[in-house]
Amino acid sequence: MWHVAQNELLFFNSFKMKLSVIFGIIQMFAGTCLKGLNAIYFGEKLDFMFEFLPMVAFACSLFVYMIILIVMKWCINWNSRMLSATCLDPNGDSWGSDAYDGDWVQCDGNGDGTCTPWGYSCQGNDETADTCPLGYGGSGGGCQPPNLITTLINIALQPGTVDEPLYAGQPFIQNILLLIAFGSVPILLLAKPYFL
Repeated sequence: MWHVAQNELLFFNSFKMKLSVIFGIIQMFAGTCLKGLNAIYFGEKLDFMFEFLPMVAFACSLFVYMIILIVMKWCINWNSRMLSATCLDPNGDSWGSDAYDGDWVQCDGNGDGTCTPWGYSCQGNDETADTCPLGYGGSGGGCQPPNLITTLINIALQPGTVDEPLYAGQPFIQNILLLIAFGSVPILLLAKPYFL
């Protein structure tokens, strides 16, 4: 399907970039695991406790989380999610389309006469966050695909703020992961010199 689409080049460039990021993070994480195995093999408890474990905590809280977000974004049916927040004429051709994964529900007809597929009566000036049934927050309520680069940058620059969340509770989870990352840095830098 993507091979014949007009945005084929954009899709494949984005796909290759994300795949490269995933392979790079896997390689980096494998090197960290080798460091941990070396520390165990040579009996270096300080290296294991104050280098390997904080490195794993830091890598998981930021980089492995990035892989999880990439895979989640790939696995979500964005056509269905965006359609769930779209106001449609119940008598139109697009009503009842197979593109929506849920059950089509006829609204009560209040407002401007259009409905979302899940039964919300549109008023004509509704925001996507109002018409999205997920209610995850942000400007689209979880019904618009996020820009992952912006999401990852904002983990550190705007903690607790997610413009387009992929799942419920994403701001809270990202704050916890940021605290883990920040907590691991002083341990990496100061613990081993202190104990030596």
